[in-house]
Amino acid sequence: MTASTAHTTSKTKTTAPLQRRISIAPMLDWTDRYCRYFLRLISQHSLLYTEMITTGAILHGDTDYHLAFDEAEHPVALQLGGSDPSALAACAKIAAQYGYDEINLNCGCPSDRVQKGRFGACLMKEPALVAQCIAAMKDAVELPVTLKHRIGVDNQTSHAELEDFVGCTRNAGCDAFIVHARNALLQGLSPKDNRNIPPLIYDAVYQLKRSFPESEFIINGGIDSIEQIQNHLEHVDGVMLGREAYHNPYLLAEMDALFYGQTEQVSTRLEILESFLPFAEQALAGGARLHHLSRHILGLFHGQPGARKFRRLISEKAHQDNAGIEVLLEAMALMSNYCRATSAAQNNERPPAPTPVKG
Repeated sequence: MTASTAHTTSKTKTTAPLQRRISIAPMLDWTDRYCRYFLRLISQHSLLYTEMITTGAILHGDTDYHLAFDEAEHPVALQLGGSDPSALAACAKIAAQYGYDEINLNCGCPSDRVQKGRFGACLMKEPALVAQCIAAMKDAVELPVTLKHRIGVDNQTSHAELEDFVGCTRNAGCDAFIVHARNALLQGLSPKDNRNIPPLIYDAVYQLKRSFPESEFIINGGIDSIEQIQNHLEHVDGVMLGREAYHNPYLLAEMDALFYGQTEQVSTRLEILESFLPFAEQALAGGARLHHLSRHILGLFHGQPGARKFRRLISEKAHQDNAGIEVLLEAMALMSNYCRATSAAQNNERPPAPTPVKG
């Protein structure tokens, strides 16, 4: 399947200034176009990020496969991995043609593979090179160009070094800084451990905002509740959610009302699932496999009665050959029964007759 077979390649972007109050982190193998479309059904305003895509993949691979996305995903930002200013500038131009709303440079990933390619967190050791990369992309496009980085690398714990990095790249034109409030340990820790073992030091990000009050700072790392978001927004401009938004996506349902002033009624979980079905049918008709889509919705009913059966049903059936939309319809019928039973119990009513569920 080519990306354009089942998905609209966007050539337009939002014209209003980007609001980064709430954003969803770029997560490798997770925040693909199917995931982003699903998350957009829950929150209309949170800024979505692609997975990190390397400059080589865009310039020498299937560009449409990597960059095509559905118009509904706006606002959406492309995260690039690379360290060659000219290659990054070329990719930024291509991304602008596709209609992305922001270009973000990855200076935070600690994996060995990324280090060998001379990009990711190791770039924090070369602020002058990062500044050249930012400047090259700013010269190439009119889009905002931002950085995602850590508070330090290895034993780099001096806040002065962190401020030097931010100051150098800010002077090159960086429009916003997304800061994972942990050091990246490039030797001895896996990427997973790097997300958990180095201690979170939120005050390091707060201090950056105090030192550079005119710059935009978004905090990232270990944030999993509305209360935490509200506390962070007293110190910085925005909050980026990561794995919590993936495993418990309905958390995003409150974001538009709380942080963007939306007054429309929030969609229920069942309504979101129903809205996802036409998109899933279109993708399946274009050659996608069901499990490529369904894996992203497994957390929709997180914490609700029936959630475990919902996950099991999809996990067991979506991988089967020729699995189609009927699996999602069966899962929706299952959860509809649970929702009706829960509502009846809350209102002291007799439980309704269940909708037949195949299988």
